[in-house]
Amino acid sequence: MLAGASDVSTYLGRSSFGLRERLRDATSAAHRELDSQLSAFDLTDFSGYRRFLQASAGALLPLEAALAEAGVARIFPDWPERARSAAIVADLGRLGSAVLATVSVPPMTRSSVLGTMYVLEGSRLGAKFLLKAVADAADPRIGGATAYLRHGTGQRLWHSFLSKLEAEDTCDEDEAIRAARGAFAAFERAADRT
Repeated sequence: MLAGASDVSTYLGRSSFGLRERLRDATSAAHRELDSQLSAFDLTDFSGYRRFLQASAGALLPLEAALAEAGVARIFPDWPERARSAAIVADLGRLGSAVLATVSVPPMTRSSVLGTMYVLEGSRLGAKFLLKAVADAADPRIGGATAYLRHGTGQRLWHSFLSKLEAEDTCDEDEAIRAARGAFAAFERAADRT
């Protein structure tokens, strides 16, 4: 899900050291740990891919619910286009599975919404790499259940997120960093349960 999603400071052609870079640097170890943990799922194998989706849903669903409850749509009016819960539930349904268990996540503030969104929006970059692995799957059921990984393809969601993040002037950066680390930890816990 997050493999290859390292955030490069030149993505928007800027080299300024802002909140985006601080989030990237503060979460790099958690990002590597999660990537390592998720690499244990063989995405070309039906069972491995289903377990990957179950683990991802176990964190994504409660994180997106907490974001919605915190009013993420006031910050990101395009939230309905960003939310991926329906896509991952549909993919699991196509594989004849359901969400097994979700992790609990704390309520969010505006700053923690931004930190959590950093992780979720960044995971779209990693999804591009995961789709390449899924393309090698011999089982056609896997290829038919990629709405989650393909979600937002062709849209400029990452760029628009970064623009909003860089324009943010009321963010408690420490709180945003804690929330980003918490989002990575939620995915780790969900993977541990799968």
